[in-house]
Amino acid sequence: MDNESPVNSRPEFSLQEATKLALLHYGVTVTKISTLPSYMDQNFLVMDEPGTRYVLKIMNSEESKNTTLLGLQTLAMSFLRCHGIPAQTAVPTTTGQLMTMEETDCGHGAQTYCVRLMTYLPGKTIAQSPVKTQDLYHVGKLVATIDTTLQQLVSPNLDVLERDGVLWSLSNVPHLEGYLSVMDGDPLQKVVKEVIEQYKSHVQPKINTFQKGIIHGDLSDQNLLVTPVDSGHHEVSGILDFSLLMNGCYVFELAITIMYLMLENPCPLDVGGAVLAGWESIMPLNNDEKDSLFLLVLGRFCQSLVYGRYNAKKYPDNKEYLLTTAKSGIRLVTNLWKMGKTEVERKWFTDASTFTVS
Repeated sequence: MDNESPVNSRPEFSLQEATKLALLHYGVTVTKISTLPSYMDQNFLVMDEPGTRYVLKIMNSEESKNTTLLGLQTLAMSFLRCHGIPAQTAVPTTTGQLMTMEETDCGHGAQTYCVRLMTYLPGKTIAQSPVKTQDLYHVGKLVATIDTTLQQLVSPNLDVLERDGVLWSLSNVPHLEGYLSVMDGDPLQKVVKEVIEQYKSHVQPKINTFQKGIIHGDLSDQNLLVTPVDSGHHEVSGILDFSLLMNGCYVFELAITIMYLMLENPCPLDVGGAVLAGWESIMPLNNDEKDSLFLLVLGRFCQSLVYGRYNAKKYPDNKEYLLTTAKSGIRLVTNLWKMGKTEVERKWFTDASTFTVS
């Protein structure tokens, strides 16, 4: 999700080209292929002759440059899978590699793209699913479990997860100031500016007290798959997209999850308490983290709205997906800001403390 690549880094492979890549590198003869949504990459749903489904993922050329980081992301997926977490994993090439590099010209000069064939996981995204409050508790618990499990990840390359410059990190909310021109003329710009100022005065001084470790970094409603179980409930069946894996603050992971799960929920204010209760059953927040949660959730709303608009101008062919958050996010961030920190936090923390698991 790099916003500052100097050229158009998004891959633009045709269905025919993707079909050829699957055969050339993986020996998969594709009988059906279709596109899947993606922010800055390309995803193809492919099926082979026996009927096995895979996802062919082609990374943007900017992120494809860091093969060490891509390797670590791939390792983290398989590590979580081995620990019982339903993460997507990479399928080896015919030569036993977990990824391959493809150099081609997608219309913007020759660039190199990382290609991986990923396992297909069942389910629909949470964004498409009518999840219940109890389900959200279990999502919060699973997200915290993912981060505690990643504490055990061993690799000589863990230093590449020190990604302080990543714009999407919640430690970099003030960087939004450089992109606010895309909001010119929009009354939302005033709210975004106020959120940034509150973040700088109330969150930044506390970051050194936050608990830290490896986080997924983007557990959004598009990256969590669920399948229906009994009595109208859903359970998580897939964890997708590890491109923002980094060393970060655990409360960032929680805030990101709460923010995105609010988007499609008919009762968005009920989301925070349920997810928080599940999270704290595994990893309790300290006082500074609790005091920062509201502004961190708003910070992620602002990042998604501003960077979404910026990238929609840069990649107009993917505008609908890039502006997904805007559909309900503008209304939500405005309402949360009007309610204020005290009222929203009272709701979240009261709901969490009185939450009953059924």
